[in-house]
This record gives sequence, C-alpha cells and structure tokens, in this order.
Amino acid sequence: MIIGICGGSGSGKTTVARKILEAVGEHRVAYLQHDSYYKDWGHLPFEERRKINFDHPDALDTDLLIEHIEQLRAGRPIEQPVYDFTHHVRTSQVRRIEPRPVILIEGILIFENARLRQLMDLKIFVDTADDLRFIRRLQRDISERGRTVESVIEQYLEQVRPMHLEFVEPSKRYADIIIPEGGSNRVGIDLIIQKVKSELAIG
Repeated sequence: MIIGICGGSGSGKTTVARKILEAVGEHRVAYLQHDSYYKDWGHLPFEERRKINFDHPDALDTDLLIEHIEQLRAGRPIEQPVYDFTHHVRTSQVRRIEPRPVILIEGILIFENARLRQLMDLKIFVDTADDLRFIRRLQRDISERGRTVESVIEQYLEQVRPMHLEFVEPSKRYADIIIPEGGSNRVGIDLIIQKVKSELAIG
C-alpha cells in the first residue's frame, strides 16, 4: 500500500505521518520524505546555492524518488540520500530503507507530479491556515536549519508563498482525503489509521 501525504510547508504533514507510523508500527512502513531528494548543489558557491528556489519542482530529483518507490514495491532495499539543509548539499551518507508492506511518502510537491501520483493508493492533503504554517516554518528553520528571521521571511515572500499558490494548493484536487489542521485533527487521523490497518489486515 502506497500512501502520499501532501500539504504546504508547516502544515503538519510530518506529524500526521508520525502518528500513522506509531499506530501501524514502524516495522511495517517504509517512510520516504521528498525533502531527502533535493538535487545536489555542491558544485555551486554557497551564495549561489542560497538563491535556488527550493519550493519549485525542478529543485527535486523526483525521478530518483519514483525509482526508489518502484524498487521498494519490487521487494528491493534502497539507499536514500541524506540532505544537509544548512549548506544545501547532499551528504556522503545514505539511509538504507528496507521494503515494507506500506510505503509512506511525504512532501509539499508529491501531488504535483503525475507519475508519482499514479503510484499512490491513498492520497492525503493536510490543509492548514497560512499564518500557522508560516509560524511553524519560521520556528523550524531558525531552530533546525540555522536560518535568520530575515532570511526566512524573505524566502517565504519570494519563493514559498508563490510556489504554494502555483503548485501546492492546486494539487489539493488530487487528494482522496483532506485533513484540516493537520496533526491536531484526531478524528481524521484515526480514520486514516483504521483504513491502513484494514488494508493490512491488522487489529
């Protein structure tokens, strides 16, 4: 069973994914984050890397993600890239992921790509108000990615918001289920968990 969780930056996608993982059991789930598949920009000077629009589909190696999903589905393990968000490069490390009964894919742009969408059995869109998403992104980027308040605001206005309106928000129409307010929507998450457990025939 292949599940996609989409939604804007800071919408609560990771929280929803984690709750599914906990309920179903991590040993049953191969968890892939689209963020891990950013292209490697190590050949560019750091100042040039900072200017890249990381909210545009072209910044991501979605072909590799699709290849990895197909390998997992065929019962073969993969070596997922490990991305350094502070320096905008792929590290020399990889993360080995074994095939599991459930493949869980999460990302802001996973519904934008038709080939990727067609692999999914269940498509979930996490729909959260813009102001809450911005506050969460601000907190995350400062605490986890070494950004300044000014750089986060500038990136949000110049890239995140326009790309959300162009690519992310329109992709909501492809969702099978829309969850308002993300991780705080316990009823919505419980329904999804029951659906997954039913597909896996587990109690």
